Amino acid sequence: MKYEVDERGYYGNFGGAYIPEMLYPNVEELRMQYLEIIREPVFQKEFTDLLRNYVGRPTSLYHAARLSEKYKAKIYLKREDLCHTGAHKINNTIGQILLARRLGKQKIIAETGAGQHGVATATVCALMGMECVVYMGKLDMERQRPNVERMRILGAQVVPALSGNMTLKDATNEAMRHWINHPADTHYIIGSVVGPHPYPHMVTLFQSVISEEIRKQLVSEIGQPNPDYVVACVGGGSNAAGAFYHYLDEEHVALIGVEAAGKGVDSGESAATTALGKPGVLHGSKTLLMQTHDGQVIEPYSISAGLDYPGIGPLHAHLFDTGRVQFVNATDDEAMHAGIELARTEGIIPAIESAHAIAALSKLELTEEDVVVINLSGRGDKDLETYIRWGKY
Repeated sequence: MKYEVDERGYYGNFGGAYIPEMLYPNVEELRMQYLEIIREPVFQKEFTDLLRNYVGRPTSLYHAARLSEKYKAKIYLKREDLCHTGAHKINNTIGQILLARRLGKQKIIAETGAGQHGVATATVCALMGMECVVYMGKLDMERQRPNVERMRILGAQVVPALSGNMTLKDATNEAMRHWINHPADTHYIIGSVVGPHPYPHMVTLFQSVISEEIRKQLVSEIGQPNPDYVVACVGGGSNAAGAFYHYLDEEHVALIGVEAAGKGVDSGESAATTALGKPGVLHGSKTLLMQTHDGQVIEPYSISAGLDYPGIGPLHAHLFDTGRVQFVNATDDEAMHAGIELARTEGIIPAIESAHAIAALSKLELTEEDVVVINLSGRGDKDLETYIRWGKY
C-alpha cells in the first residue's frame, strides 16, 4: 500500500519511536513480534471469534433515509456505536489483550479521554482476568462520570491525572510514566493511533475491520465497495484510521477527517491540529501537534473529551501532508447541533466525538448521486450530562 508504514515505523516524514531508554526493551519486543503474532491463524481465529460473538460484529451499515433527504445525498452510518461497550475502541482492546497474553504480560495499563477506551480496556481485562489500571484526566473524570463508574464496576483502578489541563494528553503522560517504572510485567494498551512504533500501525490494523466491513456491506447496498466519501472524526484518530484504511489507495474515494475546533480555530481554545499544528514529537512519535514557538505543547480544548488532544497520529499527519485526506473542523456548537439533528432525524443519539463527523455534512458539496459513509464511532450515553448542560435543544 502506498500509505503503509515503512520498516522504520514512519509514514512519510512522520512516525518513529522516540522513547526513553527504559522503555526500549518493551517497545522493541512489540516491534519484533506484533506482526508475526497477529498473523498467526490461531490468533486470527480467536480475534475474529471474539469480534463476532462478544463485540457483536459485523456492525450494521445503516442507510439514514431522513438524513439523506435533508442533505440530498445517499448517507450511510457505520454503526460502531452498536459495539459492546458502545464504541469502536473494543476492536483494538480485544486485539491488544490477546497480544499481551501471548507476550506473557500479567498487568495492563491504559489512558482514556472520553472513557470509552478505558471502559473497553477494563472490559477485556475482566474477560481475561488481568489486572487493569486506567489513567484519566481529572477534568475528564468529572465530565465522563458514568464511564468512570463503569470502569470501576469492571474491576479497573482509575487513576486521575492532575497535570496540565487534566485531560487526555496528561493521562497519556501518566500512563507512560507508569510503564517506564513497570516494564517487565505490564503491557500498555494505547487507545489511538498514536505513540511509538509499532502502536500506530498495530492499532490501525485492529481497527481496519471497520473499512473491511464497509466495503463488503456496500456491495450488498449499492453493488460496489467504494463510496464517494468516507467521513470520520479525528482526535488521535483510531476510528478514522479504521474507516479509511482499505480506501487509502482508492484515490477516487474522498476521505474526510473532522477535527474539533472547540470555540473556534483562532479562539485559543481548540483542538484542530491540522489547522494549528506543526511537526514535533509527542508521546513517542514525530507527528503534527499544537505547540508554542519554543516547542511547548499548547493545551487543547474541545467539548468532546475524546477529541481533546493536541496532536494527531503519524498516519493522519502523513495523510494531511500528502493531501490524501481532507481535514475540516467543527466547533462545539456545530457538533452539538449535529448530534441533536441526528437524534431527531434518525433516533440515534451519537457520542459528541461522532457528532463532529455528522457536522461535516453541512461543509461538503454533495449531489444526489453521492454515497457518503459516516463512521458513527460511539453512542451518546456517556455524554448525556454534556448535552444537558449545553441545553440548546
